[in-house]
Amino acid sequence: MDIIATLKDVAKKANVSKMTVSRVINHPQLVTDELKQLVYQAMEELNYRPNMAAKALAQNRTLIVKVLILEEMDATEPYYMNLLSGIAKGLDKYQYSLQLMTENTIDTGNSDGYIITGMRESDYEWIRKIDKPLILYGENTYGVPFVDSDNRQAEFKATEYAFKKGYDHIIFVGIDVPEYFERQREQGYQDALAQHPDHTAQIHRIRNSSTAAAELVERLDAHLEPNTCFVCASDRIALGIQRGLKSLGKSMPDDVGVIGFDGVFLDQIASPQLTTMKQKVLDMGIACVEQLMRLIEGESLKERACYFEADLVERGSTRA
Repeated sequence: MDIIATLKDVAKKANVSKMTVSRVINHPQLVTDELKQLVYQAMEELNYRPNMAAKALAQNRTLIVKVLILEEMDATEPYYMNLLSGIAKGLDKYQYSLQLMTENTIDTGNSDGYIITGMRESDYEWIRKIDKPLILYGENTYGVPFVDSDNRQAEFKATEYAFKKGYDHIIFVGIDVPEYFERQREQGYQDALAQHPDHTAQIHRIRNSSTAAAELVERLDAHLEPNTCFVCASDRIALGIQRGLKSLGKSMPDDVGVIGFDGVFLDQIASPQLTTMKQKVLDMGIACVEQLMRLIEGESLKERACYFEADLVERGSTRA
């Protein structure tokens, strides 16, 4: 039978007082990083689990984080399943529960903080009135702390990759929404075009739909130059571009290339499989929790922005 470690065992292992261990658990903002590291290491080695119910009671906490998704999830599957998996994994570390919500259920019950994703410009006014610690999943210009991919850098990288593969014409297909993340992706494309002044920017904005993307290709058919590459703001759009190109009898990747953005499942079911900018969605979900927990503990964040670099995944929709 396993022996259950006690607070006294942790204190002895870390060579600190029981009071110090208690502070690390209940009020980590009052303890130095060095002491916290000593205690955390001792807790891990002894497999010590603090009484979270007692901690919650002592600090008047609920041990609940509300995750609010302000987008239609059926249009973004399975992207959000990966994000929620990351958030749930992060919360497990702190023995917190996740309460998934839509905009219509925001006032249901109490919580210790919020993670909100899918925020649009029109949402800011009511979001700023939330009186709990808050992390946004998605970059913004309102001063609200957030976690996101570096959208501008990622689309710059995708466009430069298209040039390196020898495509003569690079077309950007963005999402037709007046949101900051989309402006950043388009700006990344523009930044890359600025490095190639002999090339003309070609930008189209459509709804985030494979059907809309396929219809765009049909409209462009008469003006579609040979040796073109489409740089897309989502894998869903890229999937539709591929479908439209196939219906026109275009050969991928030699005649036309396609690059997506997201790297969550859709890129793998495409034919040919999509070259894409793969977001670290699971890791970003965990990071949302880490940032939020710092705020819940009363700490200040060193940086308002927490960016992750998207990885270029090379597949059959661009030249080998």
